[in-house]
Amino acid sequence: MSTVKNEATAATADQPADSRTWQTVAHIIFPTDADTDTLPLFVDFNAQRHTAVKSLRPSEAGEEQSAAAEQADATASAQATQIHSEYLSSDRSIHIPAHTRISLGTYFNAFPASYWRANTSVDTVRLSARTTGPAKILVYRSTARGTSNRVITLNMDGTEQYTDLPLTSFGDGGWYWIDVVTSTAAVELAYAEWSVPEPEGFTPGTVSVAITTFNRPDFCVRNLKTLGEADALADVVDRFIMTDQGTEKVRDEPGYDEVVDILGDKLVHIEQGNLGGSGGFARGMYEATADGTSRYVMLLDDDVDVHPESIRRAARFADFTRHKTIVGGHMFNLYEKSVIHSFGERVNEYRFMWGSSEGVREAHDFAASNLRVTPWMHRRIDVDYNGWWMCLIPTDIIREIGLALPVFIKWDDAEFGLRAQRAGYGTVSLPGVAVWHMPWTEKDDTIDWQAYYHARNRWLAAMLYSPYSKGGRLPKESLLTDVRHLVSMQYSAAELRAMALEDLLEGPEHLHRTIGTKLAEVRSIRGSFSDAQVKKDLSAFPSVRRSKPLPHGEEPHPPKTRLGRAAKLLSGAVHQVLPVKADESDHPESRVPAMNLQWWRMATLDSALVSSADGSGASWYKRDDATFKRMMQRSLALHQRLYRDWDKLAEQYRAALPEFTSPEAWAQTFAENGPKK
Repeated sequence: MSTVKNEATAATADQPADSRTWQTVAHIIFPTDADTDTLPLFVDFNAQRHTAVKSLRPSEAGEEQSAAAEQADATASAQATQIHSEYLSSDRSIHIPAHTRISLGTYFNAFPASYWRANTSVDTVRLSARTTGPAKILVYRSTARGTSNRVITLNMDGTEQYTDLPLTSFGDGGWYWIDVVTSTAAVELAYAEWSVPEPEGFTPGTVSVAITTFNRPDFCVRNLKTLGEADALADVVDRFIMTDQGTEKVRDEPGYDEVVDILGDKLVHIEQGNLGGSGGFARGMYEATADGTSRYVMLLDDDVDVHPESIRRAARFADFTRHKTIVGGHMFNLYEKSVIHSFGERVNEYRFMWGSSEGVREAHDFAASNLRVTPWMHRRIDVDYNGWWMCLIPTDIIREIGLALPVFIKWDDAEFGLRAQRAGYGTVSLPGVAVWHMPWTEKDDTIDWQAYYHARNRWLAAMLYSPYSKGGRLPKESLLTDVRHLVSMQYSAAELRAMALEDLLEGPEHLHRTIGTKLAEVRSIRGSFSDAQVKKDLSAFPSVRRSKPLPHGEEPHPPKTRLGRAAKLLSGAVHQVLPVKADESDHPESRVPAMNLQWWRMATLDSALVSSADGSGASWYKRDDATFKRMMQRSLALHQRLYRDWDKLAEQYRAALPEFTSPEAWAQTFAENGPKK
């Protein structure tokens, strides 16, 4: 155990009254639907391991041993969750049988002390709680290393008690949390909450929740109803701005009229043409900043599940930050609800590519290893930006630096975070604030119609913010990406990437001009390639027939060295320029599952049936030597032009940034892109 000094104070009968006003910033919460998949995020019934295990250094233990330590209690945790889900009383209370110990050292109920220490001037947090009978509440704290110790015990007697806990020693990480222990009688934890003292003149801010939707009316109606009925948001959300860009209108969805009755004048319902995520969220920003009603706008995806408390926590945290701060939420996997998909994002400025922040382990399953026993999660994770699946932005920041980029989809959230960062405003991805959303690992959008936006917008963001000459490694990576697509017979993706670079070379004027029309063009061009033509009936394809045996009878394997990768890529390119024989084009040579769609495998084939990422069908990839030669030459020429003109283009885009993110430019685009009938 850590030997951190116990500086907590508990309320006593003779203690002087505290004259400060305390603001509740987080309630202890539980899932209202008793969902056993999400329950490990709220309560841990496997409380025997009540301290976090020590982190193993790579020199002390291998990856397998470290992973085994974190997974040791997975079975017991899962069984306890299944058995005890009926203990839930409401979304803020839980029934605890006699002789039972539970821990609330969980993702949603532990207090992220280090994030408050780093970003606010708050120096004390108060835990207040009440049980319906005798029980003990054990208060724990952890360090950035993941070690923990008990700091105080509250002997509960059926009345409210509180303890004040210091935040001074949480510089690099650490949390507070509680365990509840019953004796000979069952009790109910009636409520527990975390509060902080209000500074003089404090006024809490309100939020406009901006939801952008495209043909997901069922999600929208359900979420609006849930959030509109939530008591936790009654004094937090002043309006819901719903921007409907689809052809399946939300107003036609069963239950919409009930939502209108619930929200009344809090609902702002807008219909416009499909301008993508950036256009929809730009509209939410535009409406939220049009007057001084809301201090914040929260951007929220349409296809998510969200606990109302998450919205409240984000707003209250933002109220106390030293400087105006963007407060984002994490993303959990909508299909594996105890698995976190995104805990913190950063941009590698040399490669100019997004990815997880340092120290984050992706796809962590809290059902297998809860917060208390996951050392890496006790270190504070700093970020460059937060995804717009859930992101709270002070409206004053938007008024100062502008609205979203007019890029339809991809990189709009990362670019905005970097833009805010350059203007002196940080982003915090706050633990305990999250949504459940379909993760991008369930699809490969780098080879579908979104390939155009991936390529153009990454280049655009790099031109705006890359500190390296000619964009650092991006030109090389971009060219190699084209080569990998081409040796994989993904000609549609290569074509869209070439279109993206050609449009980028036009300069910033094309961004607003094409945002409402480009998607149709992209889809049409992509659909002309066989690798993009998905058929659900596999019998519509000729039978799989290999025209030549496997080399040495072995399946392709990934290269292990940089030299090996270069050699395999070169051999794949050489293979691509060889003339295609008639028997090679008549039948697919192999069946390739979507999960096996790697360039080093595809580079050895002449054709293949490739499963779609969602498993609904397959497409026929066919090698075409003439297409390869033409596209390779085009890619080389475009990359040479971009490299040559980098400085001039970067200057143009940087100079135009304030104009094409301005409310005036967006207002004109909104007017020109009315709703589709």
